[in-house]
Amino acid sequence: MAEKKKNRNRSVDPAVLEVLAETEGKYSSDTAYDRFLNMQPQCSYGDTGICCTICIQGPCRITKKASKGICGAHPYTIVARNLVRHALGGCAAHADHGLHASLLAREVSEGHAPDYTITDTKKLYALADMFDIPREGRDNRDILKDIVAIALEDFNRLDGQDSKWLPKVILPERIEKFKECDILPSSIHGTIADAMAQTHAGMDADPVNLVFKALKVALADYIGEHIATSLSDVLFGTPKPVVSEANMGVLDPDYVNIAVHGHNPILSEMIVKAARDMKGEAEKLGAKGIKCMGICCTGNEILMRQGVPILTNFSSQELAIMTGAVDAMVVDIQCIMPGIQAVSECFHTRVITTMPSVKIPGAYHVDFDDARAMEKAREVIEIALGAYKERSKEKINIPNVKNKVVAGFSLEALLDVFAAVNPDNPVQVLTDALLSGELRGVCLLAGCNNLKRVHDENHLVIAQELAKNNVLLVATGCAAQAYAKAGLLNADAVDKYAGDGLKAFMNRLNEANKDRLNEKLPLVFHMGSCVDNSRAYDLMTAMAKELQVDTPKVPYAASAPEAMSEKAIAIGSWAVALGMPVHVGVVPPLPGSPLVDGIALQIAHDVYGGYFIWETDPFESAKKILAALDERNWKLRVHRQAAEKYETTLSKTW
Repeated sequence: MAEKKKNRNRSVDPAVLEVLAETEGKYSSDTAYDRFLNMQPQCSYGDTGICCTICIQGPCRITKKASKGICGAHPYTIVARNLVRHALGGCAAHADHGLHASLLAREVSEGHAPDYTITDTKKLYALADMFDIPREGRDNRDILKDIVAIALEDFNRLDGQDSKWLPKVILPERIEKFKECDILPSSIHGTIADAMAQTHAGMDADPVNLVFKALKVALADYIGEHIATSLSDVLFGTPKPVVSEANMGVLDPDYVNIAVHGHNPILSEMIVKAARDMKGEAEKLGAKGIKCMGICCTGNEILMRQGVPILTNFSSQELAIMTGAVDAMVVDIQCIMPGIQAVSECFHTRVITTMPSVKIPGAYHVDFDDARAMEKAREVIEIALGAYKERSKEKINIPNVKNKVVAGFSLEALLDVFAAVNPDNPVQVLTDALLSGELRGVCLLAGCNNLKRVHDENHLVIAQELAKNNVLLVATGCAAQAYAKAGLLNADAVDKYAGDGLKAFMNRLNEANKDRLNEKLPLVFHMGSCVDNSRAYDLMTAMAKELQVDTPKVPYAASAPEAMSEKAIAIGSWAVALGMPVHVGVVPPLPGSPLVDGIALQIAHDVYGGYFIWETDPFESAKKILAALDERNWKLRVHRQAAEKYETTLSKTW
């Protein structure tokens, strides 16, 4: 029993550990930390990808006794087919998000969503210029309508022509590579349907062909992400630097506390606005007002644009309710544990679902409607106010743990920071620091939480090790929230963790921006939600253009220290295809086939320049990421020297 209690504390977040300790044995409901223990030992067949459940003759598990499935499928077919279906799940999730943003933008352009508006005309015009859409003398809503038409065509195209969005946002060399391999998507939904058919029982058995399909699906995922980010910026504003706080200490017992959870800013923006408008209703109940806070990527969205504090990230979402201070948890789509409802029943908290595709038995449901957005948001707030009246002070235990956060670094905001040093060519500030050796590279820290690792530990160790070795860090998703909660998204962390080169680079930026920013820059630049990984790749593309190389030559890597979801598999796969070394701290279900595993770890590099790195130990992970960056720096330096010596153009190959 004592051992179980010890293992239950699978987190390095002091707020999480406090809630676990305070609630031990008090309530009948369990948490993800308990269920992880109950699930041990986990199925080794599923863990390595050699369990097939695609047809109902199975499940077929590959063993020494049974070397093939009932249909005759080899392990490499089973693993590759499972990979495609995992990527499909991720692609479909991001497509759902991107399509909702597109349809709302169309409603705004037609005047059918009165509570929403075009907030960022600069981003609107940038998109119009990208697609050669005329702007002169035209109404902004008509311009938006033309942009949305291109986005919706990329979702639904049936004529087999290439995507229109993707070639506008990545390098031509990448497009040629994808055409050469026949993985350039035509449409998002068409790719999803085609891949589902290809992985049906009795269909494709060729592992290489299936891996190519997984990459095609992943590129469709990237298109959906890029569309979601771009149109959200137009509707809600492109993020700029903002100061806030993070971790469970942001809960305030004097306020009605509403946690907004999921991934879709279309709902959360309205909730935040309605909460501010309804302060008077809360005051009538004796509260000082209504306080919103975020969990998962919805939290990232409203942090970036509204300065709303971060409450927690994925693994600890149930524990937020167990503080006894959350009056309502309002959820939209993705990464919502069904377990939150069982926990809420031990408290006064209302769980409120809002989307037709996300319902939880026992929870409240408010069917969110874009055309009546504010009305529906107010309905949600009313439920939270009702819950506040039932709050039990005896059950409240808020950990006194929170940290200052400086966030809001969209690509535009990041380049604006660089522009204070070099207004004519902002990205050159970064590439010059790389070429001089001041910086060792750039790393995108992304991904989820996964209790196969100690909650947040891999995130924090890898970031600290990379910073110590002069790597510029950008972050998204639950990774970004791990850094926010632990105090890595502020300037104090630069002094504490940055190596001399990174510190000098940050000091130069701070000095140049001292009259432009209210706060010094953080150790890790928070770039947004999961779909905003597209922002991070846009930065890599800008660096490649400045260096005059293809992206596989840029000293830029990605790391998902606690990858968990199908979305992470889709994101990691497009990052590899687009030329990144991608570290993953939880080995995905591929090792059951050495052939497919070898493609991911080695052969992908030869074809696309990107490749996966599996490593569960965070210190070893940091070493391998640094080695990948060093290799690229060395090649870039040698190729530049050769180009200068022989007076020729710089080789773009890797």
